[in-house]
Amino acid sequence: MKKKMKWVALPATLSLILLSACGSNGEGAGHAENSAPAPSTQSPPASEAAKPELKALMRLGPNFEKDPIAAMLEEKTGYKVNYEALPVDKPEDKLNLLIASSEPYDIVSTGGDSSSKAIYADYAKKGALVDLTPLIEKYGKNIKASLSPETLEMAKVDGKIYAIPTRSIESVGTSLMIRKDWLDKVGMQVPTTLDELTAVLKAFKEKDPGGNGAKNIPMAIKGDVPMVDNIVGAFGIVNDWNDVNGQLVPRAMNPSFKQYLAYMSDLYKQGLLDQEFAINKDATVKEKFTNGKAGVIVLHWADIPPIDDALKKNFPDAAYAYIPALAGKDGQTGLAQSSGFDRITFVPKSSKHPEDAIKWIDAKLDPNTFKNMAIGLEGTHHTFKDGNYYPILPIFNDERGSASNYLTGIDEKNYPIYWQARVRKDERLYKGWEALNKQQKPEAFKKNPLGLAPYLPDYSKEDAQLGQMVNDYAVKVIVGAEQLAGFDAFTDNYKKAGGQTSYDEINAWYATVKK
Repeated sequence: MKKKMKWVALPATLSLILLSACGSNGEGAGHAENSAPAPSTQSPPASEAAKPELKALMRLGPNFEKDPIAAMLEEKTGYKVNYEALPVDKPEDKLNLLIASSEPYDIVSTGGDSSSKAIYADYAKKGALVDLTPLIEKYGKNIKASLSPETLEMAKVDGKIYAIPTRSIESVGTSLMIRKDWLDKVGMQVPTTLDELTAVLKAFKEKDPGGNGAKNIPMAIKGDVPMVDNIVGAFGIVNDWNDVNGQLVPRAMNPSFKQYLAYMSDLYKQGLLDQEFAINKDATVKEKFTNGKAGVIVLHWADIPPIDDALKKNFPDAAYAYIPALAGKDGQTGLAQSSGFDRITFVPKSSKHPEDAIKWIDAKLDPNTFKNMAIGLEGTHHTFKDGNYYPILPIFNDERGSASNYLTGIDEKNYPIYWQARVRKDERLYKGWEALNKQQKPEAFKKNPLGLAPYLPDYSKEDAQLGQMVNDYAVKVIVGAEQLAGFDAFTDNYKKAGGQTSYDEINAWYATVKK
């Protein structure tokens, strides 16, 4: 659901500016250990005890000045916060400049993917961030109660905590969506195995339930995502890296990847896969589905309402359903379950109020305040029934719709339950989420094994270009521009391009944590 930020390494000249701006002598109020005043044994006068106004730079944001959540947090925490949001376009460039120029932000939230971890670790190693370890120990009662030791451990750089991580909700987001009314027309059931999926796609092509003739598209996918959710699970390669006999192996070094490519290439040759898939964009695929051209697409449950509206406008009797986790020939199955960090929040050395920044984050994680921020007040914003939270509309959307923008760490025990109220804003949303997360066999869920990995320098540096290398190769093989006879040569090139170094680094870490 959330747009990931793409980070770049700091240019050498910018790194030098950053180092000189931050210094190593603790000058400026950003150095928690050197600049924090010694605690007083007497209560200061009321005028001196007034809490300072904090400056926060968030990933995304609403109109903070008019948002009722901001007003509620100010009342409950006692801190007035001047919020700003990073730009959507090239946010990493803006952030690099702000950090290098020592802009006095007290709180900064960034993405949580491997690239974001890399730039966070780079900032920490270059002395641009406040070591939060002693501040959390002193002022972080709610932080320590809300975040698991595992979460805080994964945020460490060189043994110190420089950020408050926000854990992702562990859930399945995407899978194959199929036109149920097309299945009814060809007299078939929702497929549960790879062979059954192939048979359904053939029936869609031969029996033309969409009435498109030669233009009928059994399955459409995007050109930049040739690794199709659910289908990859039937080959045991659900995630970019998967456990194979106790080792984490990337797809490019996994023989199952070759089998997957052979299957997808065969679908393409038979005309069961969109012949234009290599140039398809996300909007193109959705349009082909809602216009009645395609029978199967990959869809995130969050996209169901607009898809449903458009589809029903064109075909009032249309019906659709998620295909459950497909079983492969050897019984392998899997749906990718998100795991890791949604975002990372740190305190720059240029902060004028590092202690207050942690006090504010801690106050937000007070159980009652956090619940109020997440889903509002019972009877006003939500109701509670049978152990579940239900939004009261439209006030829930109006006054708590932007709650995720304020997250700086979560109540990891309760937030996954609170969060479901957000999914219940639309019955179609909840049904889609439920189909993927409540109606699957437990063994179908496969967490990303690197989701909670610490900063791994080689992997972080090479991950993006290696991932692109795999995707480009997959597209070429599927459309027939390259032959699978060259698979071993591709794997060798992948290893030389950084894959082997990443493999060694990742498995050295994995050996210390696997059970």
